[in-house]
Amino acid sequence: MLDRFIANVTPCGRTRREFLWEVGGGFAGLGLIDLLSRDGFFANDARANELAGGEAGMHPLAPKAPHFGGAKHCIFLFMNGAPSQVDTFDPKPMLDKFHGTAYSGKAKVGSNGRPIGYLMKSPFPFRPHGESGLPISSLFPHTAKHADDICVIRSMHADTAAHASGCLQMNTGSVLIGKPSLGAWLSYGLGTENANLPSFVVMTDPRGGPIGSASNWTGGFMPAAYQGTLFRSQGSPLLDLATPAGVSDRTQRKSLDLLGELNREHLALRPRESELVARILSYELAYQMQTTAADVVDLSQETRQTQELYGLDDARTADFGRKCLIARRLIERGVRFIQLYSGGGHIEDTWDGHNNCISNHTIHAGETDQAIGALMTDLKQRGLWDETLLVWGGEFGRTPTSEGLNKPGRDHDWHGFSMWLAGAGTRGGQAIGATDELGFAAVDEPCHVSDLHATILHLMGLDHERLTFFYKGLEERITGTRGNVVTKAIA
Repeated sequence: MLDRFIANVTPCGRTRREFLWEVGGGFAGLGLIDLLSRDGFFANDARANELAGGEAGMHPLAPKAPHFGGAKHCIFLFMNGAPSQVDTFDPKPMLDKFHGTAYSGKAKVGSNGRPIGYLMKSPFPFRPHGESGLPISSLFPHTAKHADDICVIRSMHADTAAHASGCLQMNTGSVLIGKPSLGAWLSYGLGTENANLPSFVVMTDPRGGPIGSASNWTGGFMPAAYQGTLFRSQGSPLLDLATPAGVSDRTQRKSLDLLGELNREHLALRPRESELVARILSYELAYQMQTTAADVVDLSQETRQTQELYGLDDARTADFGRKCLIARRLIERGVRFIQLYSGGGHIEDTWDGHNNCISNHTIHAGETDQAIGALMTDLKQRGLWDETLLVWGGEFGRTPTSEGLNKPGRDHDWHGFSMWLAGAGTRGGQAIGATDELGFAAVDEPCHVSDLHATILHLMGLDHERLTFFYKGLEERITGTRGNVVTKAIA
């Protein structure tokens, strides 16, 4: 009987019952196709494929109108490794009171199985700054001069305690690899104002990049043209950028034209290969960058006063100072999104103060504070402040407890931490939300990472619910199914 059933198959390899069942399902699917067509489902799919294949004849990074008025540029100052909120922008007098005592509350403390020590006060005194009286710790004397421009969000929280997934979530909105990063979304939504430079530039720490590396500035499922371009802050910004010896500009131009023609013929047979489109565009962009990119990182064009302002004359501050100064020069030339990393590698080479949070934060704040203050001053002096959004923060925060007994390290804390916004459209001189009295978790006006992304997009003139990309049947967005704009942060 079984042999008879197996033999009773149609030419398509299905049994008659399977064939009839699938035909019936397919017939009903005709109605679904009609409904989806009326809703524009396939138009969305065509648009996504058009972006991937360049069939519209429009450069994927061509300037686009925002949904409403907003900033033109964004600089994300990423403190890799997770700075401590109670040592930077969230003063906790109760830690002074209970310093050295065991914690017995309900907050989830500790991560990665590390030992939990005693409550530990901040060794860095807080003082009110500016007319607003915004409290900022002694770690940031230069940044504190701009207190009235800074909007601190003290009630940030994330979904993970691990550095790799924390960086991914802060950069892409997801703890999983493969989603487009914030810079990619901004490039997709707004394009660029300079076709001779990348729209999205990343500069990492000389000690290494963040855990997860390029997945933090990926274009994800978007066309590859939207992904970040990694710049070096010294020497040639990109390796192998210079024209080979003995090759004239005319020869190179002819070679690129021929290569472009061959690639376009190749693309015609593969219209949905976004990486192929990005590679074609990258050849022309690299040609243009041979002069423009080298010019951007040539800081000898800056006055000695400007170089000293950014700390380029001090070995401790020179690297981050160069990155901040290059960032200013990039936005002057129309680059949309720049991300600068402080801290690379692991533990003490980053803000990951497990062993000794006091010495760790003293080092990393000392490396970055002067340059950040200089960048804010410089943007104001050059008329760029009103069109540039600054974002400061890490992947999460740190616990108010020490890590182990009589040890000044702090563990990861993803339940409550601080970040700040400044510049175009931001209402400065304030702190939004709060953690509990000891600084463990957000308790007042909690702000999830998706809320921060929604707010950044809003300040850049984009509605996070309208900025979508059609992928695998879904209108994807960086905020997923979450995200609320923090309206108090907006002037």
